[in-house]
Amino acid sequence: MASTFAMSSVGSLAATGSSKAMDNKITASSNKLSSFASISSSSLGRRKNIVLRKTHPSQIKAAAKDLYFNKDGSAIKKLQNGVNKLADLVGVTLGPKGRNVVLESKYGAPKIVNDGVTVAREVELEDPVENIGAKLVRQAAAKTNDLAGDGTTTSVVLAQGLIAEGVKVVAAGANPVLITRGIEKTTKALVAELKSISKEVEDSELADVAAVSAGNNYEVGNMIAEALSKVGRKGVVTLEEGKSAENSLYVVEGMQFDRGYISPYFVTDSEKMTVEYENCKLLLVDKKITNARDLINVLEDAIRGSYPVLIIAEDIEQEALGTLVVNKLRGALKVAALKAPGFGERKSQYLDDIAILTGGTVIREEVGLSLDKADKEVLGHAAKVVLTKDMTTIVGDGSTQDAVNKRVAQIKNLIEVADQDYEKEKLNERIAKLSGGVAVIQVGAQTETELKEKKLRVEDALNATKAAVEEGIVVGGGCTLLRLASKVDAIKETLENDEEKVGADIVKRALSYPLKLIAKNAGFNGSVVSEKVLSSDNPKYGYNAATGQYEDLMAAGIIDPTKVVRCCLEHASSVAKTFLMSDCVVVEIKEDEPAVAGGNPMDNSDMVTKQTERGCSIW
Repeated sequence: MASTFAMSSVGSLAATGSSKAMDNKITASSNKLSSFASISSSSLGRRKNIVLRKTHPSQIKAAAKDLYFNKDGSAIKKLQNGVNKLADLVGVTLGPKGRNVVLESKYGAPKIVNDGVTVAREVELEDPVENIGAKLVRQAAAKTNDLAGDGTTTSVVLAQGLIAEGVKVVAAGANPVLITRGIEKTTKALVAELKSISKEVEDSELADVAAVSAGNNYEVGNMIAEALSKVGRKGVVTLEEGKSAENSLYVVEGMQFDRGYISPYFVTDSEKMTVEYENCKLLLVDKKITNARDLINVLEDAIRGSYPVLIIAEDIEQEALGTLVVNKLRGALKVAALKAPGFGERKSQYLDDIAILTGGTVIREEVGLSLDKADKEVLGHAAKVVLTKDMTTIVGDGSTQDAVNKRVAQIKNLIEVADQDYEKEKLNERIAKLSGGVAVIQVGAQTETELKEKKLRVEDALNATKAAVEEGIVVGGGCTLLRLASKVDAIKETLENDEEKVGADIVKRALSYPLKLIAKNAGFNGSVVSEKVLSSDNPKYGYNAATGQYEDLMAAGIIDPTKVVRCCLEHASSVAKTFLMSDCVVVEIKEDEPAVAGGNPMDNSDMVTKQTERGCSIW
């Protein structure tokens, strides 16, 4: 058997050192220490009284706190100032004629963005109480972004409106507990009303949803609609930074992951530098392959059967890799090898997915399978495999479709119980790879700054489209929120007392804030626009800020995902309730820290440089 293919070996070298050389090193080190110890205090000039204190890291001094009470309304006023500063900054990006925000970057080029949540994350106000207010309303944007992926600016603006209207009535003496209860009940009823007017999105409307979210960019909208048409509404669409100035779209057939061949000696096409095999067998190993002898059974079967073998393992060490390369170059064996995708638990999950797609078995010692006893019975089968230096694609032969469907159902159950958005995203990617298709949009731009801004817009558009597929669509442009205000009077009849009804009125007035700001950013009077929209009984009639026309917005393609509008309403309401119930603020007192002394080490000047934490000032 050993004569069938060549075995490579790696020799080892042992180095010995003389004890005399070691003694010389020790003597030299001792002399250095002795020299250091002989330095007299007089050589330090004026610094004669040097005291070394032993530090106790376990002793932590608690920071002092500042307390801000709301007896005169000052605490709430400061919190509201923080809310307004953040909302005014984020608000300039709202609507098709919203402008960009330039963010300073400590390292690299500045960021120019039109994405509300990205702007909100960058804001840290110098006043600690104002900063808490900004953080509170930032939660609305972050939560909306996590669940819907778009609508972050609307969430902030709506929260600002609810807080502004609520502070007025609380300052007038209304009970904040009952008011917030009214806000909660009204919001819940409006969400039910929103769902009743929602309609399922048609394939022809997907481009409109994406374009509106991307700032009326129909190039982006059409590309996202095309991507979903190729991989299906539930398919996975990913974004990449392109290398050209133009956007592009391509679809990956089969399972693809970011791992390439371990050695370029495996390539079968020297011009493209790729490995391509058809009707290929796969050996899946969930550990390092250290000894080439463990592969003898599998490789002998491959030679006798004249079929190619792709080895996917945690790693392949030099001896085993050398054996594979030598036999590949001699033409005795069609083989390629790569490291398994992912790390830790995710690596094992990917191997299981590949096994199910190809009908193979993962070699794991913990389940009683050892590599040295493996044979062709554990190998998977792929119709085609393609490897580049950094990418691998595996196309199944379709014989394992039932097993793949069961695996997809299992992963969907995991998505339902997953807490982290990142985990859900990775699980969805696994489903798409098992199902056999991933659409990739490459975002192109002339400069790095433009690329970052465009990628954020495309990401928002993609998220909005996915949200529309999930829960349907409603009229966009802030008009749906405005028209929901007309339902509040009927909701008030179901509330228990007058103060809860005051809470309902707060919601009613705040619902006009997003449309008014969209109109303002387009150069029109928000109040006039709102009155004009409400003058028509047609629920689809509204203001198109992109053209300045009043028209049927659904026909004009100005539509919003129902999920985005719902999340904006729910999260803005939640933040407003928390804000209005607040009556005292506790913040840490910032302590000035002396700077590390620089310059001349012999300088005895008593000057102390103080460093203060730098905040973000809104001018």
